[in-house]
Amino acid sequence: MGGRSDLQPDTSFKLELELSDTLYSGSVRYLQHGADSPLIRWHCHKEYELHLIVSTSGKVFIGDYIGNFSPMQLVLTGPHLPHNWISAIDPEVEVPPIRDRIMQFSGDFIQQCRTVIPEISQLDRLLKQASVGILFDQSLALEVEPLFRQAAETSGFSRLVIFFTIMEKLSHTSKYRFLSSTSFDPLLDEHAIDRVNIAVNYIMRHYQIGLNLEDVAEELGMKPAYFSKFFKRSTGIGFIEFVNNLRINRACEQLVETNDSITDICFQVGFNNIANFNRRFYCLKEMTPSDYRRQAALRYYQPVSS
Repeated sequence: MGGRSDLQPDTSFKLELELSDTLYSGSVRYLQHGADSPLIRWHCHKEYELHLIVSTSGKVFIGDYIGNFSPMQLVLTGPHLPHNWISAIDPEVEVPPIRDRIMQFSGDFIQQCRTVIPEISQLDRLLKQASVGILFDQSLALEVEPLFRQAAETSGFSRLVIFFTIMEKLSHTSKYRFLSSTSFDPLLDEHAIDRVNIAVNYIMRHYQIGLNLEDVAEELGMKPAYFSKFFKRSTGIGFIEFVNNLRINRACEQLVETNDSITDICFQVGFNNIANFNRRFYCLKEMTPSDYRRQAALRYYQPVSS
């Protein structure tokens, strides 16, 4: 789930309410929400979730992965894998009523199916890979979007049939990529999740300026050394790496969308040293900023036939 970058988490809201519909006892739950839902925050849980983003764009966090999202992004997350989508929305633009369509199911449900339906083992590889998050090709997202709409309007056996139709398509596609570099079981304590969410939202608001670990630690009322260990243990990624990944990700956008010089972009995204920026960029993208801009331009260039 995810929200606006200026959204402040409601620390009184219990995470389990986000994913538990006491009025529905079926095997597969369907959820949907807009970009301003109070349910939105950095979180993790024991269920699998298949997310279909249908509107808005912004930043997505899956485990230690940081990237961009836009409509028709289809992602499968496994148990205990932290995830969050943060929409970048112009305050003057009307927010769409639905941002995220979600199908949620448990590992226990799949295991129970496996004992009586041997064919369910076809999903084993897919579900194992979901531990690091799977991003599917947009063509598949477009293909299954009508099925998500149908799931929203049905329940019981009809929804179950739709769910397995979607999962069968996912299990056969070769157009996907993994997101997080590793799977992990982070802190599940509700209070800890609230504090991480506050930290992530604070970082998102300030990462392009002179943000440091001490600033965020103070925001959470923690000692810097304790916050550093807490953040790494809770998110699977160190604070400095998290911030640098955000900055490089933003730099990539600037390299593609603007004609600003690489030096200007370096300082715009929060780095104060061009050598450090170039080093971090190469480490993450395995190419220089100028090569990245050049390759991006080639992807958009369409030669004219003579």
